[in-house]
Amino acid sequence: MDSKIKEALIKIVGPDNFTDTLIDRVSFSYDSSGLNRRPAAAVWIKNTPQVSEILKLANRHKFPVTPRGAGTSLTGSAVPQEGGLVLDMSQMKEILKISIEDRLVVVQPGVVFEDLNKALAPLGLHTGSNTMKCVSGYDLTRLFVGSEGTLGVVTEITLKINPRPRATRTCSATFNDLPQAGRAVSEIMRSGIIPSVLELMDSPSLQAVNQATDLDLPEVEAMLLAETDGYTQQEADGQMDKIVEALKNNNAGEIVQASTTEEADKLWRARMEIYGVLTRLNYNVMAEDLVVPISKVAEMLTGILDIGKRHNILIATVAHAGDGNIHPVVVYDGTNPAEATLVKQVEADLFKLAIDLGGTLTGEHGVGISKSKYMRLEHDSVFMQVMNDLKKLFDPNAILNPGKLGLDL
Repeated sequence: MDSKIKEALIKIVGPDNFTDTLIDRVSFSYDSSGLNRRPAAAVWIKNTPQVSEILKLANRHKFPVTPRGAGTSLTGSAVPQEGGLVLDMSQMKEILKISIEDRLVVVQPGVVFEDLNKALAPLGLHTGSNTMKCVSGYDLTRLFVGSEGTLGVVTEITLKINPRPRATRTCSATFNDLPQAGRAVSEIMRSGIIPSVLELMDSPSLQAVNQATDLDLPEVEAMLLAETDGYTQQEADGQMDKIVEALKNNNAGEIVQASTTEEADKLWRARMEIYGVLTRLNYNVMAEDLVVPISKVAEMLTGILDIGKRHNILIATVAHAGDGNIHPVVVYDGTNPAEATLVKQVEADLFKLAIDLGGTLTGEHGVGISKSKYMRLEHDSVFMQVMNDLKKLFDPNAILNPGKLGLDL
């Protein structure tokens, strides 16, 4: 990095919040995706004016800037693909405002979701999924939230908060036929019930958990885990009764309903441990994040099993089945060049299957680097041109997190 730029950065953030040492540059070179590229330097951000001054500097000298939070991206979103400067936002972790009356909370970008919910719990609140109503002008919030740091740097976030449900019910159900489990999901969602959680684990997932834990799960084709909640126990119970009815209508095997919190926690333990279990089975895992229409969940799950068999590779799949979000986890040996190459074809086959079923490349993880080359599989040239035009409008010098989202800049 040019010495004058380095001096300017130190002047903005202070000497203790700037680094260009090799060990720090290596630490900032990767995220959870396995991709890596070393930056020239990194800074720890403390406030919004620092971000503003750094971006002015970057635009003057045309060096790339990559915002970074916890570094947990599974697609390389936090990897500084073209080097330059990493902005570590993790020190901006204040909860600035909790307004119970307005049902909103204002936080800095370094606030961890779990910490926020712990702060809200004594108030009987938790974060909600809906933003406050606003139809005055373009929805720039959604535009920036989905931009993965390519349009700007977020330094303050306003979230909606809701009263925490006071009652829950949990159940599990086994299926000896994978498509039947998918049809059960469709019937549940058609019934008018919106479960607070509806998760699915396929046969390879269940077998993997049994290999590494003492849970002794039934090794069936699929297991569904469902949870309902409400502000009265009657409300939660009524919803669960309809879910159990749908499960029975679709030939579920064993249906287990938890009667205590401890029993519910035991049911969820398998789902919570699955990713950690899979990482112990081989050197590498590739966790994908696909979404298909709920009516296509069964077909997607069957297709994933077929891809695994065709390539003779382990793919264990879990799903947020209630919204069609599918997470196939490919377990492989990345030290074997042939197997590392094979995984790229498996990845391409998974993406094509999701798109052919009317789905999308990602529902949670984002595009980052790893899915950039597949963007045109889902989006036509007009869509991509609009994205490129927006990028040029907000970031004319292409300094913000370049090399992401399949953009030409």
